[in-house]
Amino acid sequence: MSSGIQLDDDGLARCAWAGSDAEYRRYHDEEWGVPLHGDRALFEKLSLEGFQAGLSWITILRKRPRFREAFAGFEPETVAAFGDADIERLMADAGIVRNRAKIEATIGNATLVAALADGELDTLIWSFAPTPSGAPRAASYGDLPASTAESTALSRELRRRGFRFVGPTTMYALMQSAGLVDDHVEGCWRAA
Repeated sequence: MSSGIQLDDDGLARCAWAGSDAEYRRYHDEEWGVPLHGDRALFEKLSLEGFQAGLSWITILRKRPRFREAFAGFEPETVAAFGDADIERLMADAGIVRNRAKIEATIGNATLVAALADGELDTLIWSFAPTPSGAPRAASYGDLPASTAESTALSRELRRRGFRFVGPTTMYALMQSAGLVDDHVEGCWRAA
């Protein structure tokens, strides 16, 4: 058995990063690497990946329900209308990550998304999905890149358009979580 997977008590072999936390395992099994479409859904993912920068994903995952409440379901038009009082409300909300730069970036990014045509964010992000190479799957999560040419290009394009907290590593994490790439390691039940 690969060191990149773990055999869990339910009999399934999973990517080892899923650990023993029930929510993390559910996320691994049901969300990570599953193709995600829709401007609102991708704006949420883009925002949460930005909040994750410098933190562990499980922290964001546990706070995601509160993030969704605090950021009006990540409806871009609603978030774009947030003002100074909303920023202060969010800075006082212990249920989310209280980082002013990330909060302001999320509101600014929402303004940019709201100005796009319907479906344009989805089309833009997915235009950077790499062509499957046919190469063997990685044996462990440590064998996966932190960024790729595609995530760097996506980051560059989003930055050119004014988006913030969209670095190449953050964009590769988005590509993994939104299913633009399938990085489930060899031996994982999801690596079908």
